[in-house]
Amino acid sequence: MKQVLVLYYSRHGSTAEMAKIITRGVESVDGVEALLRTVPEISQTCETIDAKVPESGAPYVSLEELKACHALALGSPGRFGNMAAPLKYFLETTSSQWLSGSLVGKPAGVFTATSSLHGGQESTLLSMMLPLLHHGMLISGLPYTESELLTTSTGGTPYGASHVSGEKSDLPLSSEEKKLCMALGKRLAKLSRLL
Repeated sequence: MKQVLVLYYSRHGSTAEMAKIITRGVESVDGVEALLRTVPEISQTCETIDAKVPESGAPYVSLEELKACHALALGSPGRFGNMAAPLKYFLETTSSQWLSGSLVGKPAGVFTATSSLHGGQESTLLSMMLPLLHHGMLISGLPYTESELLTTSTGGTPYGASHVSGEKSDLPLSSEEKKLCMALGKRLAKLSRLL
């Protein structure tokens, strides 16, 4: 059984919702299971990890789970065109995986949510790709054979799945955004089987 790690950080719930849909896309492929994980909050004043474990939602990821995955879907809300600090902080703890090469050759894709259509979605997706490229992962976006990329008026890019959550982070995912999340999950699951 192949395993796709769906790892995300979510502040207001939109990125978490995307992660759940990507998980369904992964699990729609025979012989592949999804492992849904998140990262802890960090202090706003210094880089210390919030020790309390959430009572609900995805458990915190471990470095061992990252090392063991066959593929990775990585998600974050956009923060000034960049990934959020808690996810970046976690990625900065992955030196042992980089030194051992444990992620080399594994497929990866990225996803994001921003409050506005021009809220830096593509640059946020690119910012998440950089550490994955350093790890030697094989980046997969969404091809234009996913027809929703041509019809969406909300989120969705060839760089990865995206969502426009609105100023109050209360807009639900559009049907196109949901289909693109499913497509990203399926794509990573199929690549994990091929590679």
